[in-house]
Amino acid sequence: MPDEIERLVSNAADSFGCVDVVFNNAGIQLVSPVEDFPRDRWDMIIDINMNSAFHTSRAAIPVMKDSGWGRIINIASAHGLVASPFKSAYVTAKHGLVGMTKTIALEVAEDGITSNAICPGYVLTPLVEKQIPDTAKARGMTEDEVKRDVLLAAQWTKKFVTVEQLAGVALFLCSDAAENITGVALPVDGGWTAA
Repeated sequence: MPDEIERLVSNAADSFGCVDVVFNNAGIQLVSPVEDFPRDRWDMIIDINMNSAFHTSRAAIPVMKDSGWGRIINIASAHGLVASPFKSAYVTAKHGLVGMTKTIALEVAEDGITSNAICPGYVLTPLVEKQIPDTAKARGMTEDEVKRDVLLAAQWTKKFVTVEQLAGVALFLCSDAAENITGVALPVDGGWTAA
């Protein structure tokens, strides 16, 4: 995977002459108690949710430094700021992604590059839709109860975050107005992490 990512970034730089924005958004999930968590799934979740962002950022930073400008935006999660049961690998990866975001921000602060994490609450994506039946089974609930009493319980707005809202935040972080916003883990979570 790291070699493929390096080729991808190199091809982008060769084709476009620069790499302005890295948007790390890969994510997978498995809902399971720690003692039953399959080891191979743990490794896969850490690799896709955290390690891929590291390898992509690592490859892009020298290109961004050459141009004196860049934006690294990592889609973490409210689970990068707080934990939930049965999601040990996901929570671990997203906490790691937030820490890496901050570290990169400090390392490239004088190079015209910013590094930020967007930490959404629940967005009704295929990833979330897939975990609803797993969560229902793990907790002995119906799927509607999972949506109402688990997923949206912590989101004080009682609404799923939309993809359009996240895109708007990402566009802002790429704008000149956000030049001095770096190292931030920005919750977009309906008040979840405010409580």
